[in-house]
Amino acid sequence: MKKERVELNVHTKMSAMDAVTSISEYITRAAKWGHTAIAVTDHGCVQAFPEARRVAEELEKQGRSVKIIYGMEAYCADKEEAQPFHMTILVQNHTGLKNLYHLVSLSHLHRFQGVPIITKEELKKHRDGLLLGSGCGNGKLFCAAAQGKAPEELYAIAKEYDFLEIQPVWNCKYANAVNGKIQEELQRINTVIVRIGEEIQMPVCATGNVHYLEPEDAQTYHVLKSIYGASENKIQAFFHFRSTKEMLNAFDYLGKEKAYEVVIDNTNKIADSIEDVRPIPKGRFFPFI
Repeated sequence: MKKERVELNVHTKMSAMDAVTSISEYITRAAKWGHTAIAVTDHGCVQAFPEARRVAEELEKQGRSVKIIYGMEAYCADKEEAQPFHMTILVQNHTGLKNLYHLVSLSHLHRFQGVPIITKEELKKHRDGLLLGSGCGNGKLFCAAAQGKAPEELYAIAKEYDFLEIQPVWNCKYANAVNGKIQEELQRINTVIVRIGEEIQMPVCATGNVHYLEPEDAQTYHVLKSIYGASENKIQAFFHFRSTKEMLNAFDYLGKEKAYEVVIDNTNKIADSIEDVRPIPKGRFFPFI
């Protein structure tokens, strides 16, 4: 049986003003393509979790099993007043689920500054049971690599995570490319991240930073982002849910073996290391007065 990739970075309609597809549509497509798992990682929130579990259970009844990886794309900051960067957080077990819920509550109730911020100190306190990914083009590692930081600094940043992420070059319009060679610059940055992963023996995963299902949904997404006031760079990027073949083609510049490793092998290893957890327990829980 052909081995498919696992998408570890997915945004649903619950990512406010930043996605146009429901989690049920993503899960159904993943099942159709034979993907064994899919992550839900909305911006700073976990509202899509109940729907994800419901759809997964409906598919199980039909004999089509897709593991739901519960997570979030968090806004993290080294200090409370610092500029936040993006980070992928995946729930590995029940302890991690409780810790993620705690972090979500803290960030919304006490650290909301335009977005719900998780500080490095709070993340450290509630780190158990969570896997941390380096995130998208707004992630700390990507930005440092784009700025040409020294290898020692890049290694130090990378070691803060459990897996490193690279994404298709058309997912991020890098504004400072030399002579306008945007794709070449983004390929360079991704190659640097792959090399860091090799040096520190940390898995590098190709993730799609998915915001909608079909390529043609880009028009709806771009209208949404224009209303919200997004930059032209953000609007020009492409964030549809890509098949395994599409992702392999997107990283062919790494070589056939390395592309297979980051697209298929490593994403499945991350998924296999994650337990099947329930976002809410079974049964009914009436209020006790």
